[in-house]
Amino acid sequence: MDVQQLFKRLKKETECPLCLDTVKNPKILPCLHSFCLECLDELANFARRRLQTTIKCPVCQTSFPISDSNTFANLPSSFHLNRLVDVLALEDSSVQAQKCITCDDNNPATSYCFVCQTFMCASCFQSHQRFKATRGHRNVLIDKLQAQDVQEFIERPVMCSQQFHEDQPLEFYCEDCKVLICLKCSIVIHNRHRVTDTRKAALEQKMQMTEALAKLKAEILLYEKEIKKQTELKDKNMTNILNAEKKMIDSGEERIRNLREHEKKMKQKFREICIFVN
Repeated sequence: MDVQQLFKRLKKETECPLCLDTVKNPKILPCLHSFCLECLDELANFARRRLQTTIKCPVCQTSFPISDSNTFANLPSSFHLNRLVDVLALEDSSVQAQKCITCDDNNPATSYCFVCQTFMCASCFQSHQRFKATRGHRNVLIDKLQAQDVQEFIERPVMCSQQFHEDQPLEFYCEDCKVLICLKCSIVIHNRHRVTDTRKAALEQKMQMTEALAKLKAEILLYEKEIKKQTELKDKNMTNILNAEKKMIDSGEERIRNLREHEKKMKQKFREICIFVN
């Protein structure tokens, strides 16, 4: 797959099912489908105006209660979609461009260092290339990205969004708050909380989802068997009904034929009697 095909696929994957545009501030419903926060809030406001207390997921039609607040901002954010939107910004001019995070000039980024995991403007890139400590780092120019570079960029660590923690990857998971955190967060904000490694937390979540999926598949199988049984019973009953109807029609037609034959014979006898009398 070339880089243009990859960007086209990412564009489709980051499309909000409601507004059909690139998702903005993506939030995840409990059914695991993601939408723009603004789109979800508009959907909830529309439901409120109709005196409804729930909304349905536009994808799977699962119902969810509307939040007491005026927004769904408390729903978990989709790190995956945010990551893909960041990747699209490298190619799509309609998406806000990546900014240099090395200097304070807030210039548009022209390159990315996979070792430092930072975007750089042209000036910072030149300095980055001059320093002995960073001279050998793997850097790519954004306008010359290859599909492999894009895939690696997608898989890069997620960085913390807390102020002063932006250089810290989200390597831990707070089991009490159910959020990903960095090392600084674990010390400053989530002190004494139950904290575990993200890979361990992901493995546990994966096992739980696998078990739930297996249970769901077993239930679906039972329902499918019952549906098949009821369908066969319905077809059998319908066949019996059609056979009974045909039998009734045939029997009625036979009786009509017998009556008409009897009528014909009786008329013949009446004619013979009339002839005899005369």
